[in-house]
Amino acid sequence: MFELLKTLTEIPGMIGHEDLVQDYLEEQWHPYCQDLSRTSVGNLVGRVGGNGPKLLVAAHADEIGMLVKGVSPSGMIWLAAKNRIAGRPGRDIHMLGHKCVIQTYTELVEGVFATVVGHVEPPDRHERAGIGWGDFFVDIGAKSAAEVAEAGVQIGDGVVWTPETRRLRNYLVGKAMDDRAGLAIITTLLEKIGKKSTEQYQYELYVASTVQEELGLVGAHSLQNQFEFDMAIAIDVGLAGDVPGVDSKEINCVLGKGPIVVRHDGTVHYDRNISRQMADSAKLRDIEVQFAVFPRYSSDGMAFIQHGLPTGLLAFPARYTHSPYEMVAKNDLINCVSLLEEFILS
Repeated sequence: MFELLKTLTEIPGMIGHEDLVQDYLEEQWHPYCQDLSRTSVGNLVGRVGGNGPKLLVAAHADEIGMLVKGVSPSGMIWLAAKNRIAGRPGRDIHMLGHKCVIQTYTELVEGVFATVVGHVEPPDRHERAGIGWGDFFVDIGAKSAAEVAEAGVQIGDGVVWTPETRRLRNYLVGKAMDDRAGLAIITTLLEKIGKKSTEQYQYELYVASTVQEELGLVGAHSLQNQFEFDMAIAIDVGLAGDVPGVDSKEINCVLGKGPIVVRHDGTVHYDRNISRQMADSAKLRDIEVQFAVFPRYSSDGMAFIQHGLPTGLLAFPARYTHSPYEMVAKNDLINCVSLLEEFILS
């Protein structure tokens, strides 16, 4: 699981630039799918097979990032927000000092998120409230705006941080666990149930890797109209509150304590029957599960429900979401796989 997760999380694939992620998944899913295709907006959808109601299991491919907004005469690249989370530089300035890549039409251009520091830092810097978009930039080592253009960088190109995914004692840390860990769960599930005959499936199983979730569930909104599923399970990051500064009364889930059956988020209430079935499947496998309500959160599941598709949300706990150091527990991911396996086969 670690090597798969490391590969998936380290692939750059910000909102609207998910092709590299989908290319990799297409190779991984092909042996297990009777049909596998890309939709017109870029979703990857596979029909695995089986009997019974059409069940979709889906996670999203995109990660949060920024956009190239402009270039200074000296070759520094100014940034703009890609989504609402990246629109708050004063609070969400986790990127400074991290390596990054710019996803151009033809290649990945390496750089670093930088700001003025040390001896040349303005005297009033620490007296100002917060940090603004004019206080940081991307440096690709260019000498001029012309050299940036020669590298293929254009206005609107995506920019994502690129830390290495690594083990830290009991946990795994890196970027894009939201939601590449969900895609790792689906891929591992296919590897496990692919060893069994589809005659043993209780559903006709479909899997999907959706696009542009972080910008408004764009890919998910299109799926039901194209495929007419009967039910769905969305897999996404869950919120772990076991860190300083977070009130356990607000976020009750803990890293390493099992998958999360999300009952309600900031947009919808998830299907009670599917939520109960997921909890029952966990019990049959002797898997500890957590239950949660996440009022400041949404997932592809909301889009599925809005299009009339009964949907459950299965989440894996994560610390430090929407940062370059998202942290998950390997056992939580493995237990998500086992829960889904039981759900499909029993």
